[in-house]
Amino acid sequence: MAAAQGITTDHYKLFPSPRNRHRMIFPHQVFVPYPYMLIDLESYYFKGKYSLFAACRLADMKMGQLVTLELPEDELKFQANFVPD
Repeated sequence: MAAAQGITTDHYKLFPSPRNRHRMIFPHQVFVPYPYMLIDLESYYFKGKYSLFAACRLADMKMGQLVTLELPEDELKFQANFVPD
C-alpha cells in the first residue's frame, strides 16, 4: 500500500482527494468540520477550478475537509448551498 502524500501549509495539514481533477490549492478556501461527509463538488457546477482535501486545521487540530476554489463567486456559491448531512 502506498503512503498518502500530505501537504502542510501555514494553516492545514492536507491530503488530496483521489477524485480531484486539479491537484492544486486554490486561493479561496472553505473549511468544513465534517471529515467523513461525502462532498460532491461537481454538483455545484462551479465556473472555475476546484479541489477537495481531507484536512487537519493546525490552530485547533480539528479534522474536516478543505474545499479550495479558483474564483471568489464559487466560494460564495459553495457557502450558500452547502448543507451538512
